Amino acid sequence: MTHVIEIKGLGHWFGKGELRRQILFDVDLSIKPGEIVILTGPSGSGKTTLLTLIGALRAVEQGSLRLFGRELHAARDDDRIAMRRRIGFIFQQHNLLGFLSARQNVEMTLELDPTSDARERRNLATAMLARVGLGERLDHPPSKLSGGQKQRVAVARALVGNPDLVLADEPTASLDKVTGQEVATLIERLARERGASILLVTHDPRILGIADRIVAMEDGRIVDAAENRHDGR
Repeated sequence: MTHVIEIKGLGHWFGKGELRRQILFDVDLSIKPGEIVILTGPSGSGKTTLLTLIGALRAVEQGSLRLFGRELHAARDDDRIAMRRRIGFIFQQHNLLGFLSARQNVEMTLELDPTSDARERRNLATAMLARVGLGERLDHPPSKLSGGQKQRVAVARALVGNPDLVLADEPTASLDKVTGQEVATLIERLARERGASILLVTHDPRILGIADRIVAMEDGRIVDAAENRHDGR
């Protein structure tokens, strides 16, 4: 597999009849295994829509979207569900369940694997939370965690299952400068250790340095793509 993601001529619409409106226009994008790509652009440019299509959360309407070498255009629902099991999702809002502890929130991802048992899930979640610096917060509910800690739990939840691809939508938008940089660096480090590719949508210029490549969108089109050369790469 030369690319984790390979998109050609992708188009997408919202609405029906007279209200039908095109959101994405002839999008081409490829991401290699282990590559970190940041997607930038103004609000309403189609970034989140593109992310949901890549994440197999929406059906592909026009063009080709190959994920892990398999075509998603006209894919069946069960095929898209199987694809999602290989993806870790991180969103701007952490989307943690308030009635569960940090560890239980992370364990939920592992429950998708029918071969895992309760002890294994607990041990993996515990180890992953320790990796993100929350080893002493395992039993804390989200209400007892700071914003940065909640997002660290979200990172742990996304990565605990060793996904091949991480999709992140504005993961630092609600965090202060220092905490946002810490979370971005954490995502980068843990994903690189596991060889996962990352596609990260952001308006935050402070975290662009983690990317191998920066892609810009505007009005539903890819308008620019460039390598991000910086020290340490």
